[in-house]
Amino acid sequence: MALSSQSEMSRNKIEPVANEESDTKVILQSDGDQSRSSGFCGYLLTFFSFLLVFLTFPVSVWFCMKIVQEYERAVIFRLGRLLGGAKGPGLFWIIPCVDTFRKVDLRTVSFDIPPQEVLTKDSVTIMVDAVVYYRVFNPTVSITKVENANHATQMLAQTTLRNMLGTKSLADILKDREEMSEQMEAVLYAASKNWGIKVERVELKDVKLPTTLQRAMAAEAEATRDARAKVIAAEGEMKASRALKEAANVMSESPSALQLRYMQTLTEIASERNSTIVFPLPIDFISNFMKR
Repeated sequence: MALSSQSEMSRNKIEPVANEESDTKVILQSDGDQSRSSGFCGYLLTFFSFLLVFLTFPVSVWFCMKIVQEYERAVIFRLGRLLGGAKGPGLFWIIPCVDTFRKVDLRTVSFDIPPQEVLTKDSVTIMVDAVVYYRVFNPTVSITKVENANHATQMLAQTTLRNMLGTKSLADILKDREEMSEQMEAVLYAASKNWGIKVERVELKDVKLPTTLQRAMAAEAEATRDARAKVIAAEGEMKASRALKEAANVMSESPSALQLRYMQTLTEIASERNSTIVFPLPIDFISNFMKR
């Protein structure tokens, strides 16, 4: 029972990080054994530091007391060695002369990828820019594993953008921008998780085409619209001719219907308030005079 309880406690200690980033359990371990001693000189310097704090008390308290905000964490080094995990938020203590610390911001950071000139799979040169959102999920690793995690993430995002777009055609880039953003996000996270960086979102902002290509695409689109308009007009004429044919067949069966149509036409002309009224004469009426 004692062994099982100890193993359960050890699992609970690493569970918060494992729940957030399950792929980075091993990263939490430092390169060396933190529990090993610092040597005689290290103990001596630590002793003199405690003695200095004691002799200058209570003034030394203000140098030992540090505060970090809710969105920050402090990574402490004692004589150059990492001292446990990140501290904060709130109040923590350091020993002057032997302890140094660095603050790490855990808030989401966004940066713009400068326009990159990319040669697509179908040999078209385009300019693409994007925006990347990321945050630090492991302050200790972001300090100890990479010199400048923010700068490294930005350089990695630029390189990944060029490499991914170079394997796609222009049509795929313009059509599947969301899918490409998701793929780029997965690639960036796979590379930056070892630095304690979580890439949350990647968005392609703008795709700039060459002027000649824009004119060619505009001419192609205009020609496509003109062809579609002609087809629609031809279909409308065909439907109108069928409707006129059916109407003529109905009127030929009933001569009175033709007369009513004449009267309706006169009514429409009179409603427009024209000074000239054209009165259509029935053809049957004229044919009777011609027979006489």
